Amino acid sequence: MTDRTATAVDTDRLPPVLPAVAAAAVAALPPRLHRRLDATVARLAGAPVGPVDGGVSIDCGPEALVTLTPGPTGAVSDPGQARCSCLLTPRCLHRTAVLLACPVADPAAHPGPAASTATASTPDRTGAPSGRTGKAAGAAGRGSGATPTKAQRAAADALWRAGAAVLAAGVPAAGAVPQAELLRAAHGARLAGLPRAESAALRAVRGLRAHRGRQNGHRLAELVDVLHDLLFVAGRLAAGDPDPALVGVLRRAYQPDGTLEVYGVCREPVISATGYAGVVTHLLSADGRQLSFGDVKPGGPERARDCARAVTEMGAVAVNHAVLARGGLRITGTTVSPDGRLGAGKGVRATPLTGGDWSTGPLAHLFDRPLAEVVAAQLATDDPEDPARAGSALVGGDLVVVGAVGDQVLARELAPATDAGAERAPMPDGPVIRLVAVDSHPVLAHVANLRRLASRPGLRIRVVGRLDPDRASTLRPLAVGAVPGAAATLRLPADWHGRADLGYDDIQGGHLPPRDPAAAAGVVSAVGADAVAESPLWQVRRLVELAVSGGRRAVAEAARGTGLAGPLRRAGFTTAAALTTALADESDRQGRDTFGRRTDPDPDRYAWAWLAAATHLAATERELIRSSWTAAPLG
Repeated sequence: MTDRTATAVDTDRLPPVLPAVAAAAVAALPPRLHRRLDATVARLAGAPVGPVDGGVSIDCGPEALVTLTPGPTGAVSDPGQARCSCLLTPRCLHRTAVLLACPVADPAAHPGPAASTATASTPDRTGAPSGRTGKAAGAAGRGSGATPTKAQRAAADALWRAGAAVLAAGVPAAGAVPQAELLRAAHGARLAGLPRAESAALRAVRGLRAHRGRQNGHRLAELVDVLHDLLFVAGRLAAGDPDPALVGVLRRAYQPDGTLEVYGVCREPVISATGYAGVVTHLLSADGRQLSFGDVKPGGPERARDCARAVTEMGAVAVNHAVLARGGLRITGTTVSPDGRLGAGKGVRATPLTGGDWSTGPLAHLFDRPLAEVVAAQLATDDPEDPARAGSALVGGDLVVVGAVGDQVLARELAPATDAGAERAPMPDGPVIRLVAVDSHPVLAHVANLRRLASRPGLRIRVVGRLDPDRASTLRPLAVGAVPGAAATLRLPADWHGRADLGYDDIQGGHLPPRDPAAAAGVVSAVGADAVAESPLWQVRRLVELAVSGGRRAVAEAARGTGLAGPLRRAGFTTAAALTTALADESDRQGRDTFGRRTDPDPDRYAWAWLAAATHLAATERELIRSSWTAAPLG
């Protein structure tokens, strides 16, 4: 019997399941039941779920109660931890559907029973020892590269075939069975020591589920990027490419990092599409590494708002995020994750450090280089697991507000100081930079603060934020501060230490300088065309995204008789025109069996054609975005 407190099934309440367990359940299911699998998973949305001793139970109908009892790591890591009360178990539809309705577990965070054996028997080709995090650790561990082993090439080939089948089918047809093949191939990649390929496959499955479930916050472009990375890495590894970046670096849990001195940069409210919310405080270590300390738990936007002054335990110390963001800590016994997150284990000890503003100490190094130089370095990072890639690492710069268009604040980068006491002027050949809110949710202060900044043309501000890798000359600011030595700059309270967190602090009229009539006369009310959005490449982007959202047949129908190549050639994108034509032709190619009957052609050639178009599109858009940071404004 189900528990009386059972409610409708919520995937957030179900434990995560290791890829190998879910894939094995689908493989054991009789083929005649495969057609019913997607509909059964969909029907689970209304199935009652309730707690049982050590796990949860899901009522799948008369005489069918599925019980999940996750292991010590919180995930279902063994087939025996999923049981059904029906007579066909374990090869039953109910058990398999429930396992596929559960979130996909990260094998690095939830190792299975054989994880240690597999790790020991499969040497890490990177050879990187545990230790420092970030780009330095990745680069140190990649070595000179070696040809992939036979097992690695076989695992990569399995990933390629599973990814190509998903691409040819499109999201509507990429249901439980194709996803299970991806999960099986991901498990094979893990056993073969291919962490980057494994990560791409798991992200692809999560993206497919989010898109098919129409989850809020999910973007088709993200799924396109994930499938591109999956096929790019798998295809090259299967062909024997020795590039060590294709293998990636094995993800490790929090590793000891000795004694650290960290200084607060800013706080960032977090509202995720998967039901988590909270705050992350961004930090900079004395040696220049970007780190973070967060308090993100299940919750909604209100939790993110209420975490403005959240207190989180770090070992034996209670850390106030509002204080840490403007102060610092000396931490002993610290642990750090590969992406720079600080651990809060029992052995951690922390003592406060006196905080400073952004113009002193390690924090000043955020503003050492021109934005164009920083952007070029970030866009050169191709590995999606690298924390230094565009859209992840923080950037800093000194700007002057020149106007606003819609919800965007327009600004120009200030030239380096020359004469002492002189007001810094904008770079004469610099672009107009768009400042766009990180999160526009009304419970947060991002939008209101940006509007207030836009009301003072000529205002000098020091900005810390992230590059938007998909839009021309666009930053998403997290915090702003006063520009040292400037007269027309922010006048913030002393206890703010010269900066305001845009998601939490309310910038008031008294924090702004008086209006400057001369600056108001030079307001920019329009900005040049977005080099990416206004180029004919949007047609290539549309076709590449349609291939994912609709499948091969949708591409063939959309491209038939449209003449996509003409506008691209006239605009000078001759390679894009050729690759788009090749993709359209391949999508419309028909296969025939030995009796002359039409059949679905092998997806291999189609996947290569799509991958070529998507790779060229990504590289071209990246170059257009890079050049937008060096282009002088029109007029």
